[in-house]
Amino acid sequence: MAGNGHGTAVCPGSYDPVTFGHLDIIRRAAQVFDNVLVAVVNQPVRKQKPLFPADERVGFIEAEIEDLRNVQVKSFDTLIVEFARDNGANAIVKGLRAISDFEYEFEMNQLNRKMAPDIESIYMFSSPQYTFLSSSGVKELAMFGGDIEGLVPPAVATRLEEELKR
Repeated sequence: MAGNGHGTAVCPGSYDPVTFGHLDIIRRAAQVFDNVLVAVVNQPVRKQKPLFPADERVGFIEAEIEDLRNVQVKSFDTLIVEFARDNGANAIVKGLRAISDFEYEFEMNQLNRKMAPDIESIYMFSSPQYTFLSSSGVKELAMFGGDIEGLVPPAVATRLEEELKR
């Protein structure tokens, strides 16, 4: 099912790596908006250097959303509101898991709203089975040999294991 006539939304994130939680938010956004642009942060500001380069993170997501005709994936290295504007988006969609997410997102929302009051921020709560799921948690689990099946797509799990063995 494609969107219901609600324009274009951007789903930004570092997606390092993409998890089933991220994919759930992307799929749900694709049901609400005509077009969804998954915006992969090239170099995150608040996190350490990404484990995977941006083009590989884009590829992981593209492989998982092939069936969604109204979703595109691009990397970016500007302000998210500039990226949204440059791509004709009228909304930024993000997932919220916990209070800690809320505090950070609340601050980002206020800054984005000041710079671009015409671009609405919309938050989707994580589906219950993904509330605990984060890219950093998955990386940590993989680093110590934990089972990450069911948390990330199989291709991502394979690459994580290869990358963390080095």
